[in-house]
Amino acid sequence: MTVYLDHAATAPLRPEARDAWLEAAAHLGNASSIHGAGQDVRRVLEDARERLAAVLDCQPIEVVFTSGGTESINLALKGLWWARRDGADTVVLPDGEHHATLDTVAWLQAHEGARIAPVALDGAARILPQRFAAALDGAAVATALVANNEAGTVNDAAALAAAASAHGVPLHLDAVAALGHVPVSFRGWRGDASGSTGLVALSVSGHKLGAPVGTGALVVSREAGLTALQHGGGQQRALRAGTQDVAGAAALSVAAELAEAEREAEATRLAALRDALIARLRAEIPELILLGDPRDRLPGNVHVHLPGAPGESLLYLLDRDGIAVSTGSACQAGVPEPSHVVMAMGYDERAARQVLRITLGRTTTPADVDALAASLPAAYRTAARR
Repeated sequence: MTVYLDHAATAPLRPEARDAWLEAAAHLGNASSIHGAGQDVRRVLEDARERLAAVLDCQPIEVVFTSGGTESINLALKGLWWARRDGADTVVLPDGEHHATLDTVAWLQAHEGARIAPVALDGAARILPQRFAAALDGAAVATALVANNEAGTVNDAAALAAAASAHGVPLHLDAVAALGHVPVSFRGWRGDASGSTGLVALSVSGHKLGAPVGTGALVVSREAGLTALQHGGGQQRALRAGTQDVAGAAALSVAAELAEAEREAEATRLAALRDALIARLRAEIPELILLGDPRDRLPGNVHVHLPGAPGESLLYLLDRDGIAVSTGSACQAGVPEPSHVVMAMGYDERAARQVLRITLGRTTTPADVDALAASLPAAYRTAARR
């Protein structure tokens, strides 16, 4: 049996989410149909929208269901870019963002003439609000991670949103890695910015929470001027056209509710397992360096630099022992690459190839942590000799 410690890549499907999907899928009808069968399905869909909105602390009408975090990010950034005010030509882009964001902004740069205003991270992968604010003057759109998906560092989302509001720049927050692990509040992060430019979009993904792959959502404020990526049918405020995935929405809402209900207790449990694992690894591997913020980090995240040991070698050796971890999201299409997040923290390319991202989740047990703590020191010694 695999010891699965890669929950940041995808979480195990929750039985309750699977059951919600199957129950909703059994309904016959299109949610846009006027007849009774269609309206029955519509009620299932809107109930899911209301339940997810309660978790995200937003209005139900602001929830746009998508196929996942990548689509949500594309819709937010391209939609805000195309709806930008005249003369604004810059995207504020912190270093170390997820590739869904980096590649979307790169596309805007190559095809739409967007200019990029980078924001350097500090050595713990934090987006410092003062640096972020300094890049905002005259920008068309800004984006930022609520929590770094590799290093696990949790950013001050409220301060980033306040800075964007003060400069009149529409802000998108990527909450994919954060939801279910730290408090997420669209309304709270907007503060008194409702009705003005500031935080206008927030992206989440279902499979990180235990919902099926292919589910997600983008929260879009009611006053946001967002241009759609696809057209036809006018569904979801005409921001995402097409027949809506009612079963996926139902499963996502259930998984999000459960993740939020468990969040505080799970954060305490996982942080204890995380800290015990870090202590044991440091005792066995004195060279190990913990990356990311030592305090303001996701409770299940252990991101480490193992000097002299290539990450892909460690992955192979651990996988041979039945343990699944990752080198982070830098593995593009199955091809290991140096972690851009680690380089954004000030490390060189060699070090950026010598990292592991170990992420614990709701199914992680003390025995799983014991297995990794027993296996990794030997794997490190083997890999470091090569």
